[in-house]
Amino acid sequence: MLQCIFLLSDSGEVMLEKQLTGHRVDRSICDWFWDHVISQGDSFKSQPVIASPTHYLFQVVREGITFLACTQVEMPPLMGIEFLCRVSDVLSDYLGGLNEDVIKDNFVIVYELLDEMIDNGFPLTTEANILREMIAPPNIVSKVLSVVTGNSSNVSDTLPGATGSCIPWRAAEPKYANNEVYVDLVEEMDAVINRDGALVKCEVYGEVRVNSHLSGLPDLTLSFANPSILDDVRFHPCVRFRPWESHQVLSFVPPDGEFKLMSYRIKKLKSTPLYVKPQLTSDAGKCRVNVLVGIRNDPGKTIDSITLEFQLPPCILSADLNSNHGTVNILGNKICSWTIGRIPKDKTPSLSGALLLETELECLHVFPTFRVGFRIMGVALSGLQIDKLDLKTAPSRLYKGFRALTRAGEFEVRS
Repeated sequence: MLQCIFLLSDSGEVMLEKQLTGHRVDRSICDWFWDHVISQGDSFKSQPVIASPTHYLFQVVREGITFLACTQVEMPPLMGIEFLCRVSDVLSDYLGGLNEDVIKDNFVIVYELLDEMIDNGFPLTTEANILREMIAPPNIVSKVLSVVTGNSSNVSDTLPGATGSCIPWRAAEPKYANNEVYVDLVEEMDAVINRDGALVKCEVYGEVRVNSHLSGLPDLTLSFANPSILDDVRFHPCVRFRPWESHQVLSFVPPDGEFKLMSYRIKKLKSTPLYVKPQLTSDAGKCRVNVLVGIRNDPGKTIDSITLEFQLPPCILSADLNSNHGTVNILGNKICSWTIGRIPKDKTPSLSGALLLETELECLHVFPTFRVGFRIMGVALSGLQIDKLDLKTAPSRLYKGFRALTRAGEFEVRS
């Protein structure tokens, strides 16, 4: 049983406090937590469960926001961690992202969502589609009406349809003229390439997203051509675990609308779609930069939205950089951003120029790390393939569709 939830900014400020039971948790627990964050650094923030002198703490960090839950009683730690993950996902979905300003601008909705998601310390309604029927997402019209009428509540006066359903994540007997279900494979590639050009790490984090508009109570099965490559799978509550455990088949009754069916990780990939070859040489107070970007392995689809960013070291006084393709911008925080777009067929994109060092420095001692971004529509670089999607008692007119998207996650090239 959770007793309290705090939302902390990246500076340690308590942005939101929600007491969940009659036992009040003092806010001083946040001071204890943040003192240990400062003293121990990232090693402390990477611990999902922490034992303080008075409480057990669960923490999840999303977009610089720390979700901190407290309890004094024995409980399954995964329940606390999973609930905080659900809270962060729901808030991100409702508010269109997570940051300190968004939380403060919509704190009423955040409190209303927490009221519905947890009751007396126990998780209650955590499905985003059902919560949307209970609490209207923020928009310009609702904010204007709240100012005019003085009523800031977004809670609906009627219960959602799922309260009369035997399945808590699905409304009771929805009806559609056109029955549609679409499946998206969305993958992010995390890679680290060392200064010698060797691949240190390459893995893919992926999600199977479903957009379902089906009448009645549909029962779907989704199978993959090569499920053995999947690691660290995590399922939506609608997935029946036994068919997956025995046959690697996803059997489920879907929520109505968009939802994340499962997430997965595929490790130890052998190559990346792009190569980045940085070369930095410095002497006499100057550093010459030359960076080449090209296609290493052609995925069969167009690679677009290619970007490259790196932080200029503090010892750099000025930079004169240009490219033969795309645009180069140096931002106020000394971040160099190179927007390439697509790789042209007639030339290899290159970035070149010179960096001026501080007067007392002869050569550069701190070398930047290059962060790469890209997007590939229509292909999953992990090699995962959807075999088929079946619907029991299919309606007469059923539309199915599949898409794939791969983009860069934490893609770093060290120089």
